[in-house]
Amino acid sequence: MLTVLGFAMIATFLVLIMLKKMSPIAALVLIPALFCVVVGQGAQLGDYVIEGVGKLAPTAAMLMFAIVYFGVMIDVGLFDPIVRGILRFCKADPVRVVVGTAVLAAIVSLDGDGSTTFMITVSAMYPLYKRLGMSLVVMTGVAATANGVMNTLPWGGPTARAATALKLDAADIFVPMIPALGVGLLFVFVLAYVLGRRERKRIGYLTLDEVLVPESDTVLVTAGGGKGGDGGRKATGATGDAPEAVTGAGEADGFQGLDPNRATLRPRLYWFNAALTVALLAAMILELLPIPVLFLLGAALALTVNYPKMAEQKERIAAHADNVLNVAGMVFAAAVFTGVLTGTGMVKHMADWLVGAIPEGMGPHMALVTGVLSLPLTYFMSNDGFYFGVLPVLAEAGAAHGVSPLEIARASLVGQALHMSSPLVPAVYVLVGMAKVEFGDHTRFTVKWAALTSLVVLAAGILFGII
Repeated sequence: MLTVLGFAMIATFLVLIMLKKMSPIAALVLIPALFCVVVGQGAQLGDYVIEGVGKLAPTAAMLMFAIVYFGVMIDVGLFDPIVRGILRFCKADPVRVVVGTAVLAAIVSLDGDGSTTFMITVSAMYPLYKRLGMSLVVMTGVAATANGVMNTLPWGGPTARAATALKLDAADIFVPMIPALGVGLLFVFVLAYVLGRRERKRIGYLTLDEVLVPESDTVLVTAGGGKGGDGGRKATGATGDAPEAVTGAGEADGFQGLDPNRATLRPRLYWFNAALTVALLAAMILELLPIPVLFLLGAALALTVNYPKMAEQKERIAAHADNVLNVAGMVFAAAVFTGVLTGTGMVKHMADWLVGAIPEGMGPHMALVTGVLSLPLTYFMSNDGFYFGVLPVLAEAGAAHGVSPLEIARASLVGQALHMSSPLVPAVYVLVGMAKVEFGDHTRFTVKWAALTSLVVLAAGILFGII
């Protein structure tokens, strides 16, 4: 009964948000509360919620202060050179813009933190997507999928969890998986190219005269349809097709982050801010302090040094308050969902049912089974729930048929490309929030591509004899 209700609760949540019948926050709170009553455990709802909030509170604190920290770094101009470099590469060509998004997300993902990746990627690329009229769900989908593949880094979380759960060395799990993960990342770049071609076909091959000049809210471009002819010509308005103005609500706001004359810039402190960011990321990777504490200290130090006046500090905090409130609210709402899912025993029953449904003849192929199951299981439950609750059971079943725990552990990583778009991943709310994309739209667009990426990683692992 709990198995059916667990799947029904997840399905109800996904359908309602994808059809935009409820906001994610409302759905994350009200649907699990209703199902908690349905299973006859309404009296324990408070305990489940408090337990869920307690587990996710450090994550919420980390996201809050990470948003403030990286928001300040964007304000002071730390990432302006990266933005300019990406924009020069993109040259207003939709194909280059989408591929650039994938490359940037993959590079920034080396720090192992999804929230950091999404904040930097969206801050750099959002203005260009808005100015060119490109689909923002393409940006969020590509960024999330690239980050999902890179999330398998030993310091990213899943690999460490798998190693801990099965008492293995993280390097023994990750290093042999590098070729398969490389194929997965290459697939993401190819996917970005294909999606970019689709965007180019939709809006044309555009040439931007000067994307970094924010004085005018209208940038003149020539839309040549991407089929040759005048498509690559700069828009001068002198001959040929009349230049087409690419404008829209919020585009001027979107370009504020690139304004080379904005009042928040602190060029004299550039190397201090760069050193502070490198030190912060290094301390995070080395686990010198808990990540929430590191970002709290980093945000406080960045504000104090860059904006010594209290009025300026309040202004910067207020400027990022919307993002902080939206993300923190979403995380605590997700705590209700995970708290009920775990507290009522739904997760355990769902996992046991899935494991029990595996035919006896599949025993020698448990690595393949684990890889396939990692897609839905890491999407519908937290990484902690999957790696500490389900993976040991799968490994034990595999061991009975001579399948190495290392193979099971490696196979368990393939679902991470899909996992990063799960409604239970707090970082995804940073992504959709900063990109101003509806979570349902992001889910509907991304899930199929992310699942395909995971299957490509699994196929490569089998082909290379890793899994």
